[in-house]
Amino acid sequence: MLGVGIDFAEEFHLVALGRPGEGVIDIRRVEHTPEDLRRLFGAINELEPDPAEVRVVLETRHGMLVEALVDAGYTVVPVNPDLVARRRGPAKKKDDAEDARIACLIALDRFERLRPLIPHGEVAGELRAIARDDERAARDERRLLNRLRADLIATFPAALEIAGADLGAPTFLRLLEAWPTAASLREVPRDELVAFARSGRHGWPERFANQVVSSVSAENFVAREHLVAAKASTIRLAAAQLLLIGTQRRAWERRMGELLLGGPRRGRDHIVKDPDLGKAFPGGEIYLSFPGLGDRLAARVAAEIGEHIEQFDTPNSLQSYAGKAPVTRRSGKSELVVSTRLACNRYLRDAVQQWAFCSLSRSGWARVFYDAQRARGKGHHAALRALGNRWLEVLWHCVRNRTPYEEEVHVTNRKRYLQAAA
Repeated sequence: MLGVGIDFAEEFHLVALGRPGEGVIDIRRVEHTPEDLRRLFGAINELEPDPAEVRVVLETRHGMLVEALVDAGYTVVPVNPDLVARRRGPAKKKDDAEDARIACLIALDRFERLRPLIPHGEVAGELRAIARDDERAARDERRLLNRLRADLIATFPAALEIAGADLGAPTFLRLLEAWPTAASLREVPRDELVAFARSGRHGWPERFANQVVSSVSAENFVAREHLVAAKASTIRLAAAQLLLIGTQRRAWERRMGELLLGGPRRGRDHIVKDPDLGKAFPGGEIYLSFPGLGDRLAARVAAEIGEHIEQFDTPNSLQSYAGKAPVTRRSGKSELVVSTRLACNRYLRDAVQQWAFCSLSRSGWARVFYDAQRARGKGHHAALRALGNRWLEVLWHCVRNRTPYEEEVHVTNRKRYLQAAA
């Protein structure tokens, strides 16, 4: 067996090669180019002709380098950077060559429990990329909305009355894009506002026009003219950006639903007719059967878990991967300490936390469980972590057994378990 440790970077990588019983035998610099990678693979093949006997350890599971290693047939083992950091010297000095050497020694350590990378397929890879981009776009959307609200408070407070509780409504954003100041909007006739709302497919164009006229006609604070002129283009830019983000997120949501079920939903009941199972995420309909998981959130959870649920031997391994299984510590006579797990997939962690929150209004037992956790003195987020931990256990069993979730069945099984435990 040949051990390979890689300290990756953007422009070049440091690679350490080693054999069992000999340790590290070579450390070299490899540029991040196809030519240099082919040269590295040639050197590896000279030392170990069988690609299945090459074990590569590095601190990431994504990127073109990882894809090239997987395509070459090597066993790729991604590890947490903390695992490498704990094996540095007493001074804990960070050095790229030393990190590559440590990664190589980890690859050669037959006692270290490491999980080889199981790469995503095409459907899961696309679903994960879209879900992560959508989650980042949601953060950008919230940031832009907060910035827009601050600008409107400073220069155009009447716009907040027009928007009401939905500052990100498409019709309102298009209104700001066309008339970003109170003075310009005040000059627009009511009939033009009605036509504007109707062209944007607003449900109540007459009511919208009346709200606009009423708000801009009411007495409001008036900002300095130079500030209004300076912020007009900023408000117009924020509105245009939010409209683009909203349009793209809706397109992503439709695509995520297609990837989960194998085709677009049609009709009033939103049923997929003649789904193409070859282009569907395995078990996508199972994820969507859980309360609190819509197309967007189900895609985030499913994409991070991946197509191969069998890589998680037990529910606890999935719970630990998602950061929901608590970390317990006991030393000597000290009391048991429970803390939050930080070494995890943060994308899955955040998605499951949101799932647990959304399930409170859609699942009776989830609400009862959450209230019981709060009654025991746990905070809101701690109670959601505990609930997410339970949801992942149920999800693991359903996906492994290829069985959609049914609330009545789960409640019956849960009652039976609690009665036996009592």
